[in-house]
Amino acid sequence: MPETIFGRIIAGEIPADKLLENEDLIAIRDINPQAPVHLLIIPKKNIVGVSDSSSEDTVLLGKLISAARELAVQTGISSSGYRIVINNGESAGQSVPHLHVHLLGGREFRWPPG
Repeated sequence: MPETIFGRIIAGEIPADKLLENEDLIAIRDINPQAPVHLLIIPKKNIVGVSDSSSEDTVLLGKLISAARELAVQTGISSSGYRIVINNGESAGQSVPHLHVHLLGGREFRWPPG
């Protein structure tokens, strides 16, 4: 698993500020936050991106979104609003080749994002 920095975090080789962990996923604070609350929700299964997921991953993908909802409540951004982002591929801004969900909140967001 430790092929990427996320794999190394999941394996316990690199410390991270964990907010949630279960058998399917881990949620950590982003080390380069783009908002007052910026979390990464990472499946423990090594999937490069959404395009590399399969129908067998449908439940897992749902768990990532459910975790985002739970973490939005936990961090106090649920009522004011938040953004959920999944970058898929380098041109979309995916910098780590391991699927992950960004949960951002605590400030106003504009559209289009850029």
